Amino acid sequence: MMRTYFYWLYPIGWMLIIFYSSSQPYEDQDMKPMLSNTIDLSFLERYLDWIVFTYHRSEVSVANLGVEGFIEFFIRKGAHVTVFFVLFYLLFLAIRKTTNISKWTTIIVSLLLTIAYASIDEFHQGLTPNRTPYIGDVLLDSFGALLASLLLVYFHYRRRNNAK
Repeated sequence: MMRTYFYWLYPIGWMLIIFYSSSQPYEDQDMKPMLSNTIDLSFLERYLDWIVFTYHRSEVSVANLGVEGFIEFFIRKGAHVTVFFVLFYLLFLAIRKTTNISKWTTIIVSLLLTIAYASIDEFHQGLTPNRTPYIGDVLLDSFGALLASLLLVYFHYRRRNNAK
């Protein structure tokens, strides 16, 4: 019985890590100083200076953010996708190992729980100094969960077809 609930420690632990990260002000997570002190990224400027778009009412461009800020933007947004990809998978495993519900229901429940947690996390982030909640980040988080679910479905069908 205890071993069964052990599987829940992984998603709960992962959610606590996400919660802690969302509790930190932006200044404590700023990667630009580390990027500029570690690697000379100036050579990328000529390759990236043509990319300009708006995200959360702010221009994302090398001209506006500098090369380090531009790279940091993509690292941060990639982290949204990756972190919630992992959360989905950990929830899927915990539900799958501790209940008797079908694989398809488990995928749906895991997806809904991950999206719900992404929404709660974004709300929580809005309570943190110098951080703002944004629905676009919830969409990125949801994309990470959806990507994980689609990979599970893909591997399920691939395994089934290989068995035939």
